[in-house]
Amino acid sequence: MTSSHLFSPLRLRDLSLANRIVVSPMAQYSAEDGVATDWHLMHMGNLAVSGAGLVIIEATSISPEARVSPYCLGLWGDAHERALGRAIAFCRRHGGASLGIQLMHAGRKGSVSAPWQGQSELKPAAGGWETVSPSDLPYPGRSAPRALSRDDLSAVRAAYVAAAERAGRIGFDLLEIHNAHGYLLHSFLSPLSNARTDAYGGTLENRMRFPLDVFDAVRAVWPAGKPIGVRLSATDWAEGGWTIEDSVVFAAALKARGCDYVTASSGGSSDAQKIPVGPGYQLPFAARIRRETGIATMGVGMITEPDQAEQALAEAQVDLVALGRAMMYQPRWAWQAAEKLGADAYFPPQYARSHPSMRRRDFLRATRDA
Repeated sequence: MTSSHLFSPLRLRDLSLANRIVVSPMAQYSAEDGVATDWHLMHMGNLAVSGAGLVIIEATSISPEARVSPYCLGLWGDAHERALGRAIAFCRRHGGASLGIQLMHAGRKGSVSAPWQGQSELKPAAGGWETVSPSDLPYPGRSAPRALSRDDLSAVRAAYVAAAERAGRIGFDLLEIHNAHGYLLHSFLSPLSNARTDAYGGTLENRMRFPLDVFDAVRAVWPAGKPIGVRLSATDWAEGGWTIEDSVVFAAALKARGCDYVTASSGGSSDAQKIPVGPGYQLPFAARIRRETGIATMGVGMITEPDQAEQALAEAQVDLVALGRAMMYQPRWAWQAAEKLGADAYFPPQYARSHPSMRRRDFLRATRDA
């Protein structure tokens, strides 16, 4: 048995995770009209056998207009539900990870091309769409979005609810609401993008109102025994923007409403952001939110080494460690971490003979029989 913190179990409501390793949502820009394709079957299946305790699939749009690009995954129709359900069933059959989904609306950062196409703004004539935001303040270098009306807010909230209900029917174990990186819900929080003068703008309480309304609506339809988390940008890294102090207040409000964890990311609202990027650079945000609110936190951002992840957990900075790019580049990261830390991670039986312990037995057997 190992004493590793990284490979210790964690319980969130009725969900028991085998370890604290999470695969972060990573956009693949490979859907067709929002519908999952065989790429998703391969990508998700690969991560489901990675040994991680939890895989959260890529940010999934609640409506066509909620997408970042025309190629983003969605969950707003029956075809989307069927295709995504097929991929998740595949992961259930062959994988060992619990499965989560992240729901999102891109807001004023939507209607752009895929990253490998330059991620430039798409006009309606080129397959793009009108973007929306709390106010008509454009993201730097983009067209001005349309400010959402009260009726629009009701429609967006209803779209989140409908997508959550579909995710429930598919059978996801966990749901995360994307409230970070300058997308729609984060745009309500940040003074850099919210200039409203009604009940949804101005004071911190007002700016938090719509994101909290969305959370409440989703929590009401999501099964009581299944956890919900929220990814937030702990700071805008820009003068006059959202701050870590604001995030502590927001996280406390979320916890009071039944939120089970917060993923502490950062940035995304302004091109003026100044981010001191380095190994684990966002972990102090997660640690502060955890310490001051008592909510469970997920650490993310340049966590690449098993010892680094182990230390963050041992020091009680976070409850979960999420890897995105590092896991995409090395999807067997959890296996290697388990070997280094003297722990066990899920291994599909088809790959069992590749496990170091099996190789050692084969070597000893061959030596004995020689």
